[in-house]
Amino acid sequence: MKKYIILLLALVLFVIPEKVEAKIEGYDVVAKLPKENITLYAKKMDGLYKDFKIYLKGWVYSRPFWMNDTNPTYAPELFYKDINQDGKKELIIVLTTGTGSGVRDEEVYVYRYTNGLVEVLVDNPLAIIYKNVKTKLTTEKAEMIVGDKITIVDTKNIKPSHLFEDIAFGSIIDYEVINNNLMVRVSVTIAPSMVIGDIIIVYEYRDKMYQAKTIDFLTDISKNPFYGPVKHSAILN
Repeated sequence: MKKYIILLLALVLFVIPEKVEAKIEGYDVVAKLPKENITLYAKKMDGLYKDFKIYLKGWVYSRPFWMNDTNPTYAPELFYKDINQDGKKELIIVLTTGTGSGVRDEEVYVYRYTNGLVEVLVDNPLAIIYKNVKTKLTTEKAEMIVGDKITIVDTKNIKPSHLFEDIAFGSIIDYEVINNNLMVRVSVTIAPSMVIGDIIIVYEYRDKMYQAKTIDFLTDISKNPFYGPVKHSAILN
């Protein structure tokens, strides 16, 4: 009987932690990956989700300065994928920090797990664009040069008074993990509410951070990887 009780206690100690999900009083579950036992919690404060906590591998990590829209349409997203092809999964968290008519602003956080969460820097998509994309906007045309690819969009039918001074980026910044690649879609506009396409950036892990591997400007939604497959043609050196 004594051996039976000891064996039962051993089973309880090993099995229960895997089955019990952490619950944090006063916090809402805002995203979860049940198969990976990963949960994201936050408090609803001043119309936003704030004071985030990450439950991972039995530990809780606090991120008090994060925020996210409370609209379920813009709920935080969790991914647990191997995005740097090292055989180990990374935790990717996408937050929506701003929304509006034709506006969606997202932030991304990437962590590797090495005896705890270690954040890995992701290069800002607007900085990548400003360093690698050349633009020109006139009353005749909008010109985008990405690598050796030149795209021309006719602007003759747009009132000159409506046109921006130059092509603008970033009214929509949308992160996704597609085929184990961290990617971001950045809208391209030439006038208020007039989107002419998207810049698509695929990240790779290089020099201890995530930097642009490829960058494309797409006007055809059927070729956009956020809606369908695409071949990335402009490779950054």
